[in-house]
Amino acid sequence: MAEFRKILIANRGEIAIRVMRAANEMGKSTVAIFAKEDKLSLHRFKADEAYQIGEALGPVASYLNINEIISVAIRAGADAIHPGYGLLSEKPEFAKACNKAGISFIGPSAEIMEKLGNKANARKIAEKAGVPVIPASDILPDNPKDLIKIAKKLGFPLMLKASWGGGGRGMRLINNIEDVEKNILEGKREAENAFGNSEAFLERYIENARHVEVQILGDKKGNIYHLWERDCSIQRRNQKVIERAPAPYLKDKQRQVVCEMATKICEHVGYECAGTVEFLMDIDTEEFFFIEVNPRIQVEHTITEEVTGIDIVRAQIMLSEGANLNEAIGKKNQSDIVCNGHAIQCRITTEDPLNNFIPDYGRITAYRGATGMGIRLDGGTAYSGAIITRFYDSLLEKVTAWAPTPKDAISRMDRALREFRIRGVSTNISFVENLLKHKKFKENKYSTKFIDETPELFQFSERQDRATKLLNYIATVTIQGHPEIKNHKKIKTSSFEFRNKIKNKEEISAVNLKNILNSSGALAVSNWILNQKQLLLTDTTMRDGHQSLLATRMRSIDMLKVADRYNNNLAELFSVECWGGATFDVAYRFLQECPWQRLRDLRNKMPNTLLQMLLRGSNGVGYTNYPDNYVKYFVNLAAETGIDVFRVFDSLNWVENMKLSMESVLDTGKILEASICYTGDILDPTKTKYSLKYYVKMAKELKSFGTHILGLKDMAGLLKPAAAKILIKTLKEETGLPIHLHTHDTSGAGIATLLAANEAGVDIVDCAMDSFSGGTSQPCLGSLVESLKNTERVSSLNIEEVRDISNYWQTVRKQYLAFDEGVTFPASEVYLHEMPGGQFTNLLAQAKSLGLETKWPEIAKTYSEVNQIFGDIVKVTPSSKVVGDMALMMVAQGISKNQVEDPNTEIIFPESVIDMLKGNLGQPPGGFPNNLIKKALGKDVYIKERPGSKIKQQGLLNIRKKVCLDLSLKEIDDEDFCSYLMYPKVFKDYLLHHSKYGPVRCLPTDVFFYGMENSQEISVEIDSGKILEIRLQAVSEVNDEGDRKIFFELNGQPRIIRIPDHNTSNKKLTQKPKADTNNPKHLAAPMPGAISSIAVKEGDLVKKGDVLLMIEAMKMETVLNAENDCSIKKIHITIGSQIDAKDLLLEFD
Repeated sequence: MAEFRKILIANRGEIAIRVMRAANEMGKSTVAIFAKEDKLSLHRFKADEAYQIGEALGPVASYLNINEIISVAIRAGADAIHPGYGLLSEKPEFAKACNKAGISFIGPSAEIMEKLGNKANARKIAEKAGVPVIPASDILPDNPKDLIKIAKKLGFPLMLKASWGGGGRGMRLINNIEDVEKNILEGKREAENAFGNSEAFLERYIENARHVEVQILGDKKGNIYHLWERDCSIQRRNQKVIERAPAPYLKDKQRQVVCEMATKICEHVGYECAGTVEFLMDIDTEEFFFIEVNPRIQVEHTITEEVTGIDIVRAQIMLSEGANLNEAIGKKNQSDIVCNGHAIQCRITTEDPLNNFIPDYGRITAYRGATGMGIRLDGGTAYSGAIITRFYDSLLEKVTAWAPTPKDAISRMDRALREFRIRGVSTNISFVENLLKHKKFKENKYSTKFIDETPELFQFSERQDRATKLLNYIATVTIQGHPEIKNHKKIKTSSFEFRNKIKNKEEISAVNLKNILNSSGALAVSNWILNQKQLLLTDTTMRDGHQSLLATRMRSIDMLKVADRYNNNLAELFSVECWGGATFDVAYRFLQECPWQRLRDLRNKMPNTLLQMLLRGSNGVGYTNYPDNYVKYFVNLAAETGIDVFRVFDSLNWVENMKLSMESVLDTGKILEASICYTGDILDPTKTKYSLKYYVKMAKELKSFGTHILGLKDMAGLLKPAAAKILIKTLKEETGLPIHLHTHDTSGAGIATLLAANEAGVDIVDCAMDSFSGGTSQPCLGSLVESLKNTERVSSLNIEEVRDISNYWQTVRKQYLAFDEGVTFPASEVYLHEMPGGQFTNLLAQAKSLGLETKWPEIAKTYSEVNQIFGDIVKVTPSSKVVGDMALMMVAQGISKNQVEDPNTEIIFPESVIDMLKGNLGQPPGGFPNNLIKKALGKDVYIKERPGSKIKQQGLLNIRKKVCLDLSLKEIDDEDFCSYLMYPKVFKDYLLHHSKYGPVRCLPTDVFFYGMENSQEISVEIDSGKILEIRLQAVSEVNDEGDRKIFFELNGQPRIIRIPDHNTSNKKLTQKPKADTNNPKHLAAPMPGAISSIAVKEGDLVKKGDVLLMIEAMKMETVLNAENDCSIKKIHITIGSQIDAKDLLLEFD
């Protein structure tokens, strides 16, 4: 027996590597060939030698060039060629060329290939051998009329099959006369592209069938062994997806019958080497029908190897060297070959199950395979950094799982698939997982149509891939900057360590108000407040404190780091205001995080603390009116998720606008703090509109509605100490309710007001932690605690704990300096313009953006004038914003108060002003001036009723279905649904950002806003117990395309992210035009690939259904047809053009 010294593998990818491994184990040298487009393929580097072929040919044609392959083999000194599978493996002329050159062909002889490789000839041999075959035609002619006659004679349905090759190429199901010509032409063209031969035939289609194949080995002495059977019934597009050995549904007798049939056929022709005989099993009759013989190694040979222990590739080589079967596989006779256990093979491909299984391509940015007992991997392009091109088969990796039983094999395969992490390209892993878990698969109750008839297999959630998304975000911000702080330098902050330890349960002595609420109800909390002496405090740092100072930009991660200390070390607080108001939409809009997640996390960290929110009456947490059921739904969900205290107000103090929210809060059993917005000055005899009598009247109205606490919301800080004494004392006497005072320290007199209110008997006051107090925020909590010492109403808060937590907030605040641009000194002008704290900061920022910062004194004066123009209204979000919009417009355009009030001077009012004057924010005391309404609205209708009552309500269940359709979701949870109701566009934008960049809320704040620096390392907890270790190693220079590479280490593994640098103009490449998916006159590429033919030209008139062009991708053709009658306006591609998904191909008229 002459042994081969050097073997050339005339193939690529996975099978080339598989052959090389077997050859290396046998001590033989290997030679690889590769096309130019395949120069980075791993098989090239696994070989001892590798040579490029097909210089002037295409990526597939290079591997079909017999003459050049033979020439390389001779030059390399190879004495044998292994063809692998696909490509030239079934070409008799290739085997002949090898023999002619004196090179051994590892496979059956050319004569056997001609007999069996051609499916039509193989059918005849099977009949002679006494094996049943499916009724079929001879080789099909080219005449369309003849094709129809043949089809009619056989009867429908029919299956078109290519005579040469396999892998489902060229196969088409034909159900009726209308499909005959079109499907046959398409199938033959695909066969020509795949195998270089368009020869095909028609075969009767068995509708309820299983696909069973038998592995055969034959030696040169005429001995034939079978290695038992495999089940290949799980197919999609006639391509196998999952294979099993042995077929789990066959009885021993059936197994013996089908294997004997396969042996008969091979004995009839004197088969040599490895081959596979394929059968269809009619499930209804349990009959077997011969399909074809594949005279080569099969993709799924691995499962047979696992259950028999026989290396089929090694056997191929030895049989071709002249060994007998005993020498090749170590088995003396057929009975020695037994199946041990059960094996499954799954093919991991780049077919995207979320995009109609269109093959994906690109660079694998990260790869982590599976391993462990009973797992085998066979791959050729699956490694970090590998480039997946559009030119070849989409196979990445073959995974084979072995176990003693079918059930265990399925479980092992499922485990292995879940271990995989492949990033950078899409894969079909989630789809294969669904197959494995399906009841019919587990119970062996499937057919070849299983995938087509089981739509639930396509119901899977997209893999999270959070790490890659976060790396993309970090890279983007590092290179392009964060849109809100591009002109600000990163402030370096030191890490912070608390001085005090967190108290345990036994060390907490404060009364647990949360327990009282849960066990005895809101009224019990109200009574407790009235029956105790100390001044209670609410900390606003997590809501109004940062809203007033930092434009609401504080992120959840910074709150959560200190939340447990609030719960344990500041348990004496009445409540923590941490939610609602502007924080809701800003979380989505600018911070890209979910406010509901924030609430849930804070609730978990502060289980014993009363959590408080701000609710804008009928506006919920929005700036517009909503249907009543929206507001009720929101309040109920907020209560369920963790809110205990609802501070309800109306921006114009219109109680009618508060009733719905108050009623909704009472229904939840939570604490209702109905609030009066304070404005004006009750001590000023010239300001009679908002008098003491006015506030008492409103307070009594709120009491009658059932509020548990009366809120007094001094959002601009206008309540002076002397006025506070009178107002608080009077409200206490007139209502008997606990009073909760909220003020701002814009004037610098805030703490004096709180101390005056304290003397008057106020029950609860709002403060911000020291480092977040003062200015437009609340008065200083620590200073108030100190001021109360040695008094009758001393606070039980520990000042050392307050300072410890304040020091933490001081460190946090430095990270937000880009937004910390408010006044840094007391401003008495607040008594002039009466701006709320948050509005003051925001209006100042707006003025700067408009170039009006030098006119701030004029803006402040104009703000006051606008208030008078509007009839002296309460100014709090959203009414305060309307006043600000009008003031900015007047200053920017040089418009005076007299001009606005003059009915003969034309003014174009801002939209927000018109909306308010229509009554869409409600009614202020005394209404808006009639002359202003007439001038601003003209003939538009002025609404006097509650705006929300005019909105038609729809059932939430129906709306939910519509929302799912709008967002392309199967279902939506309560929190997301509620957010959509409040802010549909903002929420959709958030979903897009989250889908692209993942849970950015987990990133440290400095990284979120500024990105990372070279050598910086961070730990990111993306889920409980799941922490990513990220290190930025380096950033490359800008390349010719204007991109930079960012080099990361993720959990110690290298990752490279490519990001365009928008700060450079170095781009040289022109982008191909993309189709507008909403434009019916654009034809978009459905997948990446190459244009194989164009059936139209510019100016042609086409009818619906006409062929426009064909795309070749992964050796398969896709036909694009006209969806409507139209004419061709412009063609953007040519034959051979390489295209990407969504490229614009054609334009229609």
